[in-house]
Amino acid sequence: MTARSLEQYADASILEALVEQNRQGRQCGIYSICSAHEEVLRASMEQALEDDSPLLIEATCNQVNQFGGYTGLRPDDFITKVRDLANEVGFPLNRLLLGGDHLGPNPWRNEPAALAMEKAEELIKHYVRAGFSKLHLDASMACADDPTPLSVLTIATRAARLCAAAEETARALGRSEQQMPRYVIGTEVPVPGGAQSQHGESEALAVTEIAAVVDTYESHRQVFLEQGLGSAFERVVALVTQPGVEFDDQDVIDYQPLEAQALSNSILQFPGMVFEAHSTDYQTEEALTHLVRDHFAILKVGPGVTYAWREALFALSAIEDEILCSNEKSSNVRRVLEQCMLDAPEHWSGYYQGDERAQRLARRYSYSDRIRYYWQQPEVCQAVECLVQNLRHNTPSEPLISQYLPLVYEARRTGMLTSSDPLDWLRYSVRHVIASYARACGFKTMRKIAA
Repeated sequence: MTARSLEQYADASILEALVEQNRQGRQCGIYSICSAHEEVLRASMEQALEDDSPLLIEATCNQVNQFGGYTGLRPDDFITKVRDLANEVGFPLNRLLLGGDHLGPNPWRNEPAALAMEKAEELIKHYVRAGFSKLHLDASMACADDPTPLSVLTIATRAARLCAAAEETARALGRSEQQMPRYVIGTEVPVPGGAQSQHGESEALAVTEIAAVVDTYESHRQVFLEQGLGSAFERVVALVTQPGVEFDDQDVIDYQPLEAQALSNSILQFPGMVFEAHSTDYQTEEALTHLVRDHFAILKVGPGVTYAWREALFALSAIEDEILCSNEKSSNVRRVLEQCMLDAPEHWSGYYQGDERAQRLARRYSYSDRIRYYWQQPEVCQAVECLVQNLRHNTPSEPLISQYLPLVYEARRTGMLTSSDPLDWLRYSVRHVIASYARACGFKTMRKIAA
């Protein structure tokens, strides 16, 4: 991605307009799709097209970095992938916002801080060069030789160092003031990848105290000003806090507006900012709507959308079993996925507790959705393609669709979904989740989804 091509993409100043409207009390927000799954991204674009809305897509430091991350994609690779998808779908690039999440030393936190921060600086330079315009500066994690926990001042100082690298890179590329990055600061979430608490432990989750918000804001502001980054601090559009929402392996903690009321009101004392809420996956639409109303105007969702894909795909697999009776032409997609996870357990083994049975169920059905790390494995891709082709050539009956995909069945009966392609049914299931975020953010949804 070259500097010349940046003007194709949505200007990050759109975030500032959103922030201002939200701070004025309007039901206005934006959801952020944190996924590298190609069909999830395609579904996101289809939904945003339907709503005539902008679309914010973000990559995390673990997914995408200068060494490839777990997706094997560098920042410029990821943007090329998203751009090509947008061109295929017909989604206008000037409505596409691209963000980087948890940009900092997290992928290298087992190394000494000096080395980890050097890699983090290079990481953020790659993101800026590629064309990402919304950058979450997150240096909150302790490195190998750090005391635990880090002080707020240390976190702010490291965030400023990352910001300086981003600003220098953007200026060298000739970016105009409108094209300069917008920043998010703060963190109140587990390390990227999700919570690791055991069943029931997350019930004690606390809403961020206002004193902690003030400390984060003032520490960052002071350090940024001292290091000549005042203009960059004026482009900080959001502050990450914990509104009291989270999920882990088996549980979802739902948003309780009354418990977060004081935190919600506190953002108005910080000019030009809203809160960014992480881990909003699996919240009800009512909860999402309340979050946006309460100035948590940027809603991050990742595992929740790939979970919807997995859920619908497993339903299609069950339909395939009914039709083909598990003969030699069956895709065996669930068995293939399970074997891939067993062969490469590093993406789930540290997250799922319990005996062999509990871990087996978690691998398949956990809210944490660690299965999302395996969709790009060649044998999995082949099995998914086999499943789709089998059902294209053996069209399921309406009763079978009703049994295993009731949302798709209802959409087909009402005429909202006219396609008979199982791949469209999978994307519809993802879109159904995204649509609840879109409505919470004040966007129109869902009209007929044609074939």
